[in-house]
Amino acid sequence: MRFTHFWQRMDEEFGPIRAAALAKDHVFAELGGRTVDDALEAGLDTKRVWSVVCTAFDVPPDRR
Repeated sequence: MRFTHFWQRMDEEFGPIRAAALAKDHVFAELGGRTVDDALEAGLDTKRVWSVVCTAFDVPPDRR
C-alpha cells in the first residue's frame, strides 16, 4: 500500500483532522509503542499499520 493510499483511507475513515491527530497522538502497543507517524517514519509497512489502526478502531471489514 502506498503512502498516498494509506492517508486517503485514514482521511476517509476518520476525517482529515481526526486522522492527523490520531496519527500523531495515539500510541499503539501493536506497533511497538509507536504512533502511526512514528511507525511509518521507522519504516513499518503501511499495510500493517493500517491493519493495526482498523483493529483498534473497529473499522468494518468492507472498509479495511
